[in-house]
Amino acid sequence: MRFTKMHGCGNDYVYLDAWTETLPEDLPALAMRASDRHTGIGADGLIVIGPGIAGGDARMRMWNADGSESEMCGNGIRCAAKLAWDHGRLGGNRSPRIETGAGLLRVDLRFAGGVCDGASVAMGRPRLTAAAVPVALPGPDLVTTLHGLRLRAVGMGNPHAVAVVPDPVTFPVAEIGPRIERDALFPRRTNVEFTARLPDEAGVPVIRQRTWERGSGITLACGTGACAVTVAWILDGLMPGREAVIRLDGGDLRVAWPTDDAEVRLEGPAATVFEGEWCQ
Repeated sequence: MRFTKMHGCGNDYVYLDAWTETLPEDLPALAMRASDRHTGIGADGLIVIGPGIAGGDARMRMWNADGSESEMCGNGIRCAAKLAWDHGRLGGNRSPRIETGAGLLRVDLRFAGGVCDGASVAMGRPRLTAAAVPVALPGPDLVTTLHGLRLRAVGMGNPHAVAVVPDPVTFPVAEIGPRIERDALFPRRTNVEFTARLPDEAGVPVIRQRTWERGSGITLACGTGACAVTVAWILDGLMPGREAVIRLDGGDLRVAWPTDDAEVRLEGPAATVFEGEWCQ
């Protein structure tokens, strides 16, 4: 099976081109095998990009390293769109609409020297109701306290819980993250972001983020998480303006939420690591 290994800020996935590849029936099992960093290719999960079935230019599906399917991946969609472009699947369209579990999203590809090296994605409006996140929290503001942390729930097509901590680098993410992920308040589990403010750069707020990703554990970056963090910080009045640089273990993403009723926009890199043929 031909595959492409790609990453966005270190959030790495195995990609399959469904325009040409015949996919196995058990994609969750394939995701687990391919993601294994010792006996497989090694990745945070598996992403399949292929023809659209509901009016989009392409359709993306993704599975975490544990085989669970997720609705959306902000780093993954940039790479998926780059792969579709690099493989000539978009007919020269630099702003394709990609079908995802979070809806139909527009991706504006970014180029340097004629090579696609990233993208800006209209990620949709944040989901700020209990039914949309989904979460079982009392009250309308989707805020709770777990394990001594104040958490704000934000949906970006997939669920997130955002906490502010003194230092995300030294915080025990690997200990607290899975406890929150699987807490009964989150019936479909949740991604968890641990954040802190850094000094502004060029007048733009910089937020340090580390993520415990649902189904994958600690990852070097989380694009939907960066969007959720920006929304949470704006709602809680923790930063000026409505745009931020989100600093992750694997690099920087830029996120803007212009108004409360606007879509969140995410911009960042997309890179191909290697291509190969996997003998399962």
